[in-house]
Amino acid sequence: MTVVRYERRGPVAVVTMNRPEYRNAQNSAMTYALDEAFYRAVADDDVKVIVLAGEGGHFSAGHDIGTPQRDAHLSFDRRASLWWDHVGKEGAESRFARESEVYLGMCRRWREIPKPMIAMVQGACIAGGLMLAWVCDLIVASEDAFFADPVVRMGIPGVEYFAHPWAMPPRIAKEFLFTGDRMPARRAYEVGMVNRVVPRDELEAQALALAERVAAMPRMGLALAKKAVNQAEDLQGMHAGMDAVFGLHHLAHAHNAETSADSLAGMDPKSMKAAADGS
Repeated sequence: MTVVRYERRGPVAVVTMNRPEYRNAQNSAMTYALDEAFYRAVADDDVKVIVLAGEGGHFSAGHDIGTPQRDAHLSFDRRASLWWDHVGKEGAESRFARESEVYLGMCRRWREIPKPMIAMVQGACIAGGLMLAWVCDLIVASEDAFFADPVVRMGIPGVEYFAHPWAMPPRIAKEFLFTGDRMPARRAYEVGMVNRVVPRDELEAQALALAERVAAMPRMGLALAKKAVNQAEDLQGMHAGMDAVFGLHHLAHAHNAETSADSLAGMDPKSMKAAADGS
């Protein structure tokens, strides 16, 4: 079974994460398969818009920190950052190299894809799942969707692609991080993080209808409009801000590695879920 499916629907490419048994947790194989799918969509002149989806009940539960197919120890062909392979390195050198590539580097490059991208979100969109939704230009969420970045429980100041102060107002971003609470889709819409909230059984139809409406616009106009807004965000400090927080993120990893069981402060999917549920 492929971890990412690719399908053309007229002028729309639908890219679907396909690890539903693990709530579409992102291992490296999935991350690089997404990269291949996005390259394919950009190269196809008949594709005007890309829709990113997750198979099953959830969009994505985030980075893979505990499934049987976790593959953080493996090498892949790097093309997101000019950095050496993390495999065979130790400590911060390994973590920084890997996360520069598969987390911050990949997401930054995907944000710059010259074709509009729409995230179609249902169920959980947690931590690394946020990063995938945030690189998209538009987000359509089902009524049962929720968003969370609970990694402060690990002593880490948010996910690697730190778009929080641009995806939502700063005080909302602080509450989002300080509590680790789940933000329902309706609240995400109210703070401007989500474009539309729709019934679960209408999610696919409405997301594709929006994609087709966008696809009716000229390709070059869409690419330039996207670039214009992205440049405005960067002038507001988004790029430099992410660099600064990425350093804090790795300071947290290093602190955890020195003072606790591992770079994640001994947390795993089970303990993270228990903390979220208050049990």
